[in-house]
Amino acid sequence: MRSRGAPLTRRAVRWVDQRSASAPYLRKALRYLFPDHWSFLLGEVALYAFVVLVATGIYLTFFFVDSTKEVVFRGDYYPALYGQRVSEAYESVVHLSLAVHAGLLIRQTHHWAANVFIAAIVLHLFRIFFTGAYRKPRELTYWLGVTMLMLTLLEAYMGYSLVDDLMSGMGLVIGYSVGLSLPFVGQNVMNWLFDGMFPGSPRLWPRMYIAHVLIFPILIALLLGAHLLLVAMRHHTQFRRTKAQSEHTIVGVPAFPGQAPRSLGLMVGTTGFLFLLGGLVQINPIWLWGPYHTYSSTNGAQPDWYLGWLIGGLRLVPSFDLTIAGYTLVPNPFWGGAAFPLVVFGFLYFWPWLERRFTGDEAFHNLLDRPRDAPVRTALGVGMVSWVFLVFLAGSADRVNVTFGPDYVSQIWVYRVIVWVLPVVFGLVSWWVCKELQASEVVVQERHEAESEARLARMRRDTEPPSDRGALES
Repeated sequence: MRSRGAPLTRRAVRWVDQRSASAPYLRKALRYLFPDHWSFLLGEVALYAFVVLVATGIYLTFFFVDSTKEVVFRGDYYPALYGQRVSEAYESVVHLSLAVHAGLLIRQTHHWAANVFIAAIVLHLFRIFFTGAYRKPRELTYWLGVTMLMLTLLEAYMGYSLVDDLMSGMGLVIGYSVGLSLPFVGQNVMNWLFDGMFPGSPRLWPRMYIAHVLIFPILIALLLGAHLLLVAMRHHTQFRRTKAQSEHTIVGVPAFPGQAPRSLGLMVGTTGFLFLLGGLVQINPIWLWGPYHTYSSTNGAQPDWYLGWLIGGLRLVPSFDLTIAGYTLVPNPFWGGAAFPLVVFGFLYFWPWLERRFTGDEAFHNLLDRPRDAPVRTALGVGMVSWVFLVFLAGSADRVNVTFGPDYVSQIWVYRVIVWVLPVVFGLVSWWVCKELQASEVVVQERHEAESEARLARMRRDTEPPSDRGALES
């Protein structure tokens, strides 16, 4: 008995194709090959975390109030907040967390999604850097990704600050101080952004809110779309599987039925994991921190992990200002809060050009390097990553002091030494390990060739006629 569904489907497809001529494009899209190495999925994790961020953020906008107008708290958290004067922004977030159905789940999922989004981008960047995936013709794709990371850090910082709790308020004043330290333009820029001296005018919160929920998400989405478009146009890079594999040979799984179920499963898994974190793992309980007031402070306050390296940079720089003729040209916060991240992102932006300049490599690359194949790149990458990580650890010196007891000042002096020594040591060790791995591969290859030659010699000897063998032996 013939099914009536199949002819109906074919007629529908034929009808659409006759009016849009889309069948060739659909066929090409379904045959598009995707990489099958697990490390390429890090980019998809970032994509799906961004989707969760947008979806949960839309829900949160229905309840958040972007105002610093002071009100008397009459909400549901009686032990410490009832009767206090708080901002409407802070009150709305506490109300969302404790009184709105699924409010705390959505808010914590949103916060966790931001952390996972940044972590996935950073890990994806590691894969791109250490395998040389940024090389010609994919420099533009790489620069879009680095720009997206920078905008994402700013976007997360603004979202963190909008809550107006004690810790986010302290983070905002630190950011204001770093902005003031910019030579020549700092004061004017900060007065323009904050609409006056800190804590700014009531216009500051609506400005941050519009930037957080509209401007930066649109910019990140546009960069993400352009990044994916360039990946599709230039096709993906791939690891070398055989020595004979060509730079122009594309290896992977087709969009359907290979990649589509895999990507769908990853999307469901990522979304489920983020909602599990949001429901089971507490993050940023602002009702415990309390509202922000300019006269309040707390010991042991820490930002989210993705800003910890900037706090470490501020703490490590000794207390000095660049002063000329009694005029402070460069205030102290500039070095750790602005110059340090500028050096890190400058390295990321200029590295493809620097590598091409010093190696003279102008060829197109579709095959990836293993880290051992590029010892200098790997050594510099390990040195830079360890440098940033050690500065990040220095940002936790106060928490280490409170929790375990080591003197804070002594820790800072130790970090001031090791942040310059250990990255060099780690880089040299990485270079040496890469060289040793290359040498071991040569030894293994020579051994395999010798064994192959011996095996062929035995096979030839075993297949020789007895008379010839005897003659040879005599």
